[in-house]
Amino acid sequence: METTMINIFVLLVASILVAGGMASHGNGIARGRGHGGGGGLKMRYYAKRCGSVSVENTVRGIVWNKVAADPSLAGKLLRLHNHDCFVRGCDGSILLDPTQNMTTEKTAGPNRSVSGFELIDEIKTKLEANCPGIVSCADIVALAARDAVSFQFRRDAWPVFTGRKDGRVSLASEVGDNLPSANADFTTLLSQFESKGLNLNDLVTLSGAHTIGMSRCALVARRLYNFTGVGDADPSLDATYAQKLRNLCPKPITPSTPLEMDPKSSLSFDSNYYRILNQHKGLFVSDAALLTNRTSAKITKVLENPKVFFDQFAQSMVHMGAIEVLTNGQGEVRRNCRVVNGH
Repeated sequence: METTMINIFVLLVASILVAGGMASHGNGIARGRGHGGGGGLKMRYYAKRCGSVSVENTVRGIVWNKVAADPSLAGKLLRLHNHDCFVRGCDGSILLDPTQNMTTEKTAGPNRSVSGFELIDEIKTKLEANCPGIVSCADIVALAARDAVSFQFRRDAWPVFTGRKDGRVSLASEVGDNLPSANADFTTLLSQFESKGLNLNDLVTLSGAHTIGMSRCALVARRLYNFTGVGDADPSLDATYAQKLRNLCPKPITPSTPLEMDPKSSLSFDSNYYRILNQHKGLFVSDAALLTNRTSAKITKVLENPKVFFDQFAQSMVHMGAIEVLTNGQGEVRRNCRVVNGH
């Protein structure tokens, strides 16, 4: 059955996959994607650069210990990686603190609830002590996201190609246009993904990241209470689920009230997101948008199969992790992930 479902998926998306766009696993190289995508990332890039220190094992050990104590970190670190990659590529620019002359990405509205920075700092400190000036913050973010999700399975959920360098620019003003919004329609979402070298398959598959983690009432208030400006709810939202959300987010709205993105499954990385989505119980407008396109809607049905979802998510995370990467002399390796070198 699983083989049949995978074959159906392959046939379904074959017409939308960009020729040559799939990252290669066989030769251990992932090509940079999107505008300004640098040369190749590599598996085990640090193997001969840190002596006896294993970068991957160091990151995994710290992350797994933290996630064991706080399972919510999986969703937080996955979100951190996603938000980093969609603005200026996967260059660690979201980690930079604001300065007197620069309002950075982490201060922008959509990023103010992003967390996990302290854990990245802890990993960086450990690696700097054992392998100074070699491991980029951007790679730490990518590895930490993978390891946080993987803890549930006790094995790598996807391969992480490394060799990224850190960016020196981070602008809050660039976040709004580049980061997909919870209120975006299908056309906007697809345009944003395509601008990063991703495709429809990546859009639908990476939306499955909403299977873990939390959101806030602020992001669904309009959908529940004033969708078209006349005090109505989004008619595409299951009525019973909408009422449950109104009970959790009563008027007057407390913006910071937490909401599970995947009710009763928000700490488990699974394909339940697609099951509830097809019951019209996706939390965001951007979730429901996936059902407004015929091909996208078909993909959501196929991804209800856990094996298919895990396989496709692994591929799409490799794609996302290669967005506009800085390699081949571009960027730097920050000594402190919060500030550019020389400051």
